Amino acid sequence: MNTHVKIAGALVLLGTVAALAYKVGLPVLQERTQVLSSDARDVKGRIAIGTDSWIGYFPLCSDEMARRMRAKGYVLRCVDDKADYAKRMAALKSGQLQFAVATVDAYLQAGKEQGFPGAIVAVLDESKGGDAIVGWKERVASLDAIKSAGGRVSIAFTPNSPSEHLIRSAAVHFDITPLRARGAWRHETDGSAAALEKLLSRKVDAAVVWEPDVSKALRTDGVIKLLSSADTQRLIVDVLVASSGVIKQDPDMVRTLVTTYFQLLREYVDAPAKLEQAVAAGTRQPGDQVAAMLRGVTFTTLSDNAETWMGSTQQSQALYDTIRSAVRVLIDSGTMTTDPLPDQDPYRILNRQFLGEAYTTATGAEVGRGPAPEVTKAFSPLDEAGWNRLRDIATLKAFNVAFQSGTADLSYEGKEELDRMMEILRHYPTFRVAVRGHTSTQGDATANDTLSRDRADAVARYLTVTYGINSNRMRVIGMGGTNPLPRLDVESDRAWQYRLPRVEVTLLADPP
Repeated sequence: MNTHVKIAGALVLLGTVAALAYKVGLPVLQERTQVLSSDARDVKGRIAIGTDSWIGYFPLCSDEMARRMRAKGYVLRCVDDKADYAKRMAALKSGQLQFAVATVDAYLQAGKEQGFPGAIVAVLDESKGGDAIVGWKERVASLDAIKSAGGRVSIAFTPNSPSEHLIRSAAVHFDITPLRARGAWRHETDGSAAALEKLLSRKVDAAVVWEPDVSKALRTDGVIKLLSSADTQRLIVDVLVASSGVIKQDPDMVRTLVTTYFQLLREYVDAPAKLEQAVAAGTRQPGDQVAAMLRGVTFTTLSDNAETWMGSTQQSQALYDTIRSAVRVLIDSGTMTTDPLPDQDPYRILNRQFLGEAYTTATGAEVGRGPAPEVTKAFSPLDEAGWNRLRDIATLKAFNVAFQSGTADLSYEGKEELDRMMEILRHYPTFRVAVRGHTSTQGDATANDTLSRDRADAVARYLTVTYGINSNRMRVIGMGGTNPLPRLDVESDRAWQYRLPRVEVTLLADPP
């Protein structure tokens, strides 16, 4: 009896398993049969790219890009995670995504948490006006006004976004101490539109927004631009990251995506109207907003990548410098305590193989024009009235520029400090510069005026000779001891006097 029951039970179990196998397996078999009997039989692989709605990613995620990749055997889709970089990098590591896009600073932060799950294979674009700090003129006439307000200014921005990196960079580059702390000044919002709403309703003094909200803000009477990515160079840079697994196991997928992308981008860059039409159709935005968004981004072509950003020579490795600069901002702002890079080496998160192959095999039409030049501006001479019309934007972080005692001769250490200062100044190539020399309040006033001007002139001359800065761009001013630094409460007179001799570099711009 027991044997019969066991046999019956086994048969029932076997039947159940067979039924389940049939139920699960039949659809799989039917799908495979359907695929093999259709044009889908030539699919080599499926590609998922983690992305968001930034306009710079449009060509990569356009319908035309998907069509061209499908013609080469790959099914391409972009996954919009609303700029959740932590989620994006986790998905890249787990294999849910084969590629991801990110700004350099975002990959440094979110990538570190996942052990840097991929390598940067191309630079996609650079924000050039797409992001900006704007504010009410009567409250914040300049970034220096935020500095002098001592944390009493309120700013709305989207955390973990290019907006935060822009304001974080300003805090470090211009030594705006209040913005380095997580104080009451922070008004975190969910997106640029929410930050703009807070500004226009006067709930905050300033906001960090991106296009088309930058243009909307500046159309409002009384709102001015404090700093825009249009004024910067190599500050907010977007890159394409391929997962380590795909690079190792399916390099042809990476090779095909990179090559196809730059072929399409070349066509869009050469025919801006075609790109505008595609963006308007893809985003369903009106033409004026599309134009504003596209004005705020500079796409990085194949030649830009190969000859400027990720090339093989010292002069063509701008991405390396951008990564190092972003690391310094993250550390100096207190966002990170140490360099997040493995072995503190940017090359550990770069892979130039696929870009090099695409550049080597590309036709002249695909490569197109040469790399975009560094942002430059023709600075014509100004008379005294012209200089006086300019407004201060911000004073660069103070560097201890040392001179030989009692002279205007730069010491070796002083030149090293100016080299470090130049690393910041080259991020802001469109501004004129005031070089102001200061002395202590002691001694002969006339001699102090002369010494302070001579020292400011020595700094300007070093920047011109060493870095080729246009002399018309700089104004040398000797302040003597007329503008001393505030004395700290616990500071002795000797310590205070020691801090007073200095040379300050201030960015200047035309009135708004």
